[in-house]
Amino acid sequence: MQTILIAGAGKSSIYLIQYLLTLAPRNKWRVIVADGDENAIAEKIKGSSYAEAAVIDITKATDREPLVKRADIVVSLMPPHLHIHLAKDCLKHKKNLITSSYISEELKGMDKAVKEAGLMFMCEMGLDPGIDHMTANKIIHSIHRVAGSITSFKSYCGGMIAPESDNNPWHYKFSWNPKNIITAGLGGSKYLQNGKEVEVPYEKIFEHNKKVKVDDLGLLAFYPNRDSLHYLDIYDVPDIKTFMRATLRHPTFCKGWQALITLGLTNQDDAFDTKGHTHSSWIRNKLNIKGKGVIAHHVAALLNVSPEDKVISMLQWLGLFDETPLKPAKSSSGEILLELLLEKWKMASVDKDMVVMQHEVEYVHKGKKITLTSSMVIKGENREYSAMAKTVGMPMGILTRMVLNKKINPPKGVLLPTMAAIYRPVLTELAHHGIVFTEEVE
Repeated sequence: MQTILIAGAGKSSIYLIQYLLTLAPRNKWRVIVADGDENAIAEKIKGSSYAEAAVIDITKATDREPLVKRADIVVSLMPPHLHIHLAKDCLKHKKNLITSSYISEELKGMDKAVKEAGLMFMCEMGLDPGIDHMTANKIIHSIHRVAGSITSFKSYCGGMIAPESDNNPWHYKFSWNPKNIITAGLGGSKYLQNGKEVEVPYEKIFEHNKKVKVDDLGLLAFYPNRDSLHYLDIYDVPDIKTFMRATLRHPTFCKGWQALITLGLTNQDDAFDTKGHTHSSWIRNKLNIKGKGVIAHHVAALLNVSPEDKVISMLQWLGLFDETPLKPAKSSSGEILLELLLEKWKMASVDKDMVVMQHEVEYVHKGKKITLTSSMVIKGENREYSAMAKTVGMPMGILTRMVLNKKINPPKGVLLPTMAAIYRPVLTELAHHGIVFTEEVE
């Protein structure tokens, strides 16, 4: 019997766990699901006799290492900074590892040792990063095969609320790790535009409120995502003049979030004793607002907008100006804001989320300029079976199955899924599960 260790039973794990448990009887698999939350594990494994719950502290080797040792393959949906614990155990006990997160410098530094051990540490195997890499490289390689010269590549992806469940002025609800929203764009971004490297600091990221058209959804806003330049060599596009990876949001969201950044309410490094304070007294203290005037007017002045501006009504809807008591704690502004958003942006059980991904590629073939647009729009079933969970979890599950069943010969090293031997079979099966792209060529 083969054993699979899944580390993490959070929002994005349901499809991964259910997919592997569905296949477990015919494959004689044992699926261990490890997390610090016993209830989260129980919700995902739903009493399956092929599953084993392991309530552990992932940072404790005595909790974690025996499980890694038992496993034939390890799949990690833990927060990015925790993958390294599993990675070190996997190297020690010679186990293949799959994660959905960006490759950290620490993981990258293990590449030589992982290769020498004959192991596959496949990172960035979720949605974004993950499906974006696989579909982008499928397009790029197909253009290379016909001797096309790629001049521009733009890739957009966003997790949003489906239109039928969109009932708040921010046009957003949480379908994945909420803390990632607070830290979005924190490191700034870099990309290539018309042959020039562009660097955008965090404070200006959401000002970059440009639009892209997505069929059936109209215009969505995008902001540049992290360091796109990092992928130039990986994607092998030597003639490229424009190269950007970006995140999609509703245009209104970007305006509102830029206001929160400008006001310093996403700050992770300040400290505030919330005991005896309300939302409004925190805002007054944070923004050094003196006097008894209407708080919304003070905030509008700081943002250089009218008190009747839509952004002010969005901030008001969040409850920032209310006399609601804060939980007593010593917290950063970002932590206080997150507590507020967890309630305001919570998905109802019947709410549907939506994942949108679109690649826009311009290339020259036989002297003719061609534009290819490849798009995917997928909606979730409800809060539990979300589009985000499906698109993050399914690529990892499919690769796990194919490695265990020897359908894929695992490549060696700390890797991204940019090679045809990985993306072809995985994308083929994803299509069977409704994760498909449509292409238009002009």
